[in-house]
Amino acid sequence: MRKIYTWLLCSLLLACAASCGEKETHVVMETTKGVIELKLYNSTPLHRDNFRDLVAEGAYDSLLFHRVIRDFMIQGGDPDSKTAEPGVLLGEGDRPYTVPAEFRLEEGIFHRRGVLAAAREGDDVNPEQASSAMQFYIVWGKVFDDEGLDKVQQRIDANTGGRVKLTPEMREVYKTVGGTPHLDGQYTVFGEVVSGMDVVDAIQQVSTDINDRPIEDVRILRAYLK
Repeated sequence: MRKIYTWLLCSLLLACAASCGEKETHVVMETTKGVIELKLYNSTPLHRDNFRDLVAEGAYDSLLFHRVIRDFMIQGGDPDSKTAEPGVLLGEGDRPYTVPAEFRLEEGIFHRRGVLAAAREGDDVNPEQASSAMQFYIVWGKVFDDEGLDKVQQRIDANTGGRVKLTPEMREVYKTVGGTPHLDGQYTVFGEVVSGMDVVDAIQQVSTDINDRPIEDVRILRAYLK
């Protein structure tokens, strides 16, 4: 276990090496379930700067976590959710631009539990896999065994033409910490939770409707730069 966490620490340090001297960007989200603090990665500068700027202008204040799937992730950032009536299907709202993909698997940035990633449109209409301007998700996922990871690798091969491989180090993390490995190399991960995983856990366990929207609204009261 110590080896795994040492590797994670080293990977994250390497991820910041390309931007030596840059301060870390931290975002605090006060939600109706508690407070989540996020760190944005300097090695994904396009996503970091976009998210930072949106937070600074108050774009996430009063928005909902509009899509929640237990043992998978919690998703927010749809501007239409701010005044949405109960039960209304959400997920189509956004700003009129996208953010180019920034995949950093080689730097140890992947879909382990607790990371922050960008939602996006599907490959059929978005072959460049560019990210949504506003919508994001925080990974919860599950813990896998080797058999399960072998099946996930087959799924990844089918989706990426074999270009994305789970390394032995990644597999160990997915077998101990957990996450959503089937998304690796296809959705941009650009930060992580540094405190408040208990809040993420509480949100991912709420009751939802047929469209995965929480029956009782879970709202971002405000988000701000720390």
